[in-house]
Amino acid sequence: MNRLCLTWPLLAACLAWLADAPRSAADAPRRPNLVYILCDDLGYGDVGCLNPGGKIATPNVDRLAAAGMTFTDAHSGSSVCSPTRYGILTGRYSWRSRLKHGVLGGLSPRLIEQDRLTVAAFLRQQGYHTAAIGKWHLGMDWVKRQGRDVAELNIESAQQVRNVDFSQPILNGPNSVGFDYYFGISASLDMVPYTFIENDRVTSLPTEDGDFEMMPGKPGRTRHGPRAPDFDAVDVLPRLTEKAVEYLSQRAASARQGQPFFLYLPLNSPHTPTLPAPSWQGKSGLNAYGDFVLQTDASVGRVLETLDQHGLTDNTLVIFTSDNGCSPQADFAALGQGGHHPSYRFRGHKADIFEGGHRIPFLVRWPGKVRPGTTCGQAICLTDLLATCADILDVPLPGDAGEDSVSILPALLDAAQGSLREAVVHHSINGSFAIRQGPWKLALCPGSGGWSAPRPGSPAERGLPPLQLYNLETDVGETTNVQAQHPEIVQRLTALLEKYVATGRSTPGPQQPNTTPVEIRKASGARKPSRPPSGPSLRKT
Repeated sequence: MNRLCLTWPLLAACLAWLADAPRSAADAPRRPNLVYILCDDLGYGDVGCLNPGGKIATPNVDRLAAAGMTFTDAHSGSSVCSPTRYGILTGRYSWRSRLKHGVLGGLSPRLIEQDRLTVAAFLRQQGYHTAAIGKWHLGMDWVKRQGRDVAELNIESAQQVRNVDFSQPILNGPNSVGFDYYFGISASLDMVPYTFIENDRVTSLPTEDGDFEMMPGKPGRTRHGPRAPDFDAVDVLPRLTEKAVEYLSQRAASARQGQPFFLYLPLNSPHTPTLPAPSWQGKSGLNAYGDFVLQTDASVGRVLETLDQHGLTDNTLVIFTSDNGCSPQADFAALGQGGHHPSYRFRGHKADIFEGGHRIPFLVRWPGKVRPGTTCGQAICLTDLLATCADILDVPLPGDAGEDSVSILPALLDAAQGSLREAVVHHSINGSFAIRQGPWKLALCPGSGGWSAPRPGSPAERGLPPLQLYNLETDVGETTNVQAQHPEIVQRLTALLEKYVATGRSTPGPQQPNTTPVEIRKASGARKPSRPPSGPSLRKT
């Protein structure tokens, strides 16, 4: 008896040591892999499960919806490419950065600030392997030729396309913001240089000059400039898909052993040049855009099949979304004649402050966590990724990170959760603002802020009220401006937006220094946006 009693202190000490001892990867709680698929210019109405009357079949995306959750009120941080991508990776609205309007070019320097925490850097700190495969469009520092320069916050001019030395390593690209591996193109596929990049070097020197059709049988070509001899625009989506499949296959064993991965997969499609592979041409029965959406859906299918093949599906959270609404380059008239409407029932399209500019598809599959076939009507934003990752891993974010990021984990676990966000801020291509809270949306500009009518500075915009207020619960098509009838709501939403600007954040936390001042009213409607590229005017935009 005494001998047994003497063992208890030793046993207690052993148990305490085991509790404090570092755990192996196999012993640690299972952290989910994350695959984030970002389409380029895919409209809300282009996804079959979101648009019952749509004419484009998306069986693989619909398969995601059936196995997970569909968000019907999701928004990109901006109605154009670069600013949305900044927000996805940083959890911060891009208008807080140096980029106040428009997009970057393929030769633009890095936009993400040196000391800013990104989703990739955060996940890597938590033991994830991280990869970005696809369209970057957030700038990288090319080595410029002596005495030459490129546009910093705009698309480079035709005179600047040969102002960098493509043979030199690239600085401050995706690898510098937390990605262990990168493969893709520097910006949109209608921008130079036309060559792939792997980590910090081009895979083939762009020794030639060239361009591509914007859409088969239609006028207009992409910007003319440096092109690698072996580079063809029609091959880009298949190549990115193969690289994604290759990456998942390579990481499968490590993931099963306890090291999760984050794959950020920003596809180039269905953005212009709208060039579906020959095997997909004519398949939609609509036009080349419809065919390209079909091919995009098939690429998503390849990714999902690869997860299945390697036994990764059950512990992988898959997000499918788009960076903004559909571009008018898709040829809305032709699509409409076939009964298809990329913006669904929403007003406007890419570049606009209207819903069609920034309301986007957003589907999440997470087996065992997200109930299959569920729908969530909560308003969310693509800036919410960083806070969601932190919430999933139960790791707090620093006070100076993710200032506009809200965790959507509560909604993923229970679609009936109450409101997640206090409000969502929208931003158009010309820097116009809108703010949404509950059913109310206040736009601080008289027109579209983008490419649809009434365009900024157009005769149709003159004489309109300087503000627009819509009740999306009763008027989701934004047909009736009720700002005159509800001055108290206009005042409340304006004050809330001003607070978000002044405090440097829209989420609880310490006030952030305002290093790049934002003037809400001055930016709103004050700038004429460049027209969507088409025909002879393309190279001037």
